[in-house]
Amino acid sequence: MVATIQKSDHLTLHPPSQYQFDDDYFFALCQANRDLRLERDADGNIILMPPTGSETGRYNSEMSADVVIWNRKKQTGYVFDSSTGFTLSNSAIRSPDVSWIQKNRWNQLPEAKREKFAPICPDFVIEIRSKKDSIRELKAKMEEYRENGCRLGWLIDRIDKTVTIYRENGSIEIRTGERLTLSGEAVLEGFEMEVIL
Repeated sequence: MVATIQKSDHLTLHPPSQYQFDDDYFFALCQANRDLRLERDADGNIILMPPTGSETGRYNSEMSADVVIWNRKKQTGYVFDSSTGFTLSNSAIRSPDVSWIQKNRWNQLPEAKREKFAPICPDFVIEIRSKKDSIRELKAKMEEYRENGCRLGWLIDRIDKTVTIYRENGSIEIRTGERLTLSGEAVLEGFEMEVIL
């Protein structure tokens, strides 16, 4: 394998073209290396992501808690943390910082599929930029979520003090400011979150 280091300090392993890691192999690799955060892109490359810093982890946890509290009241879906992998229809396996899936969509999956990297794209995702993240790569990931069925996504950039909202209709809205109120719109009905950048 050839390894290249990208600007974001993520390490990407490119398997030789004649060898592609199937879903079962990649799942087993992740289980055998639980201390690593791994994703797989649509081309089969494995991306090793360093753990976030403590402050980013704290911030991510606050975002997740707000979605969990709303979901417990509404009970319309399921919330997943940043260690959860999903197999998208383009074969990428991604782990958003926070994600939510509508209950009826999740319940349609066989239990065996839910135990691994479920073949489903979340309805809602949040990605939070840490200091070492490439904004270009995060924007590409948000587009990938949308192209694979995500209905609403928030890219929270605490460095540039912006939130980029991705909607399933293809529209992108960029909001700036130190303190923003975001809406779950028609996807997470009645959900609002105050984001401090």
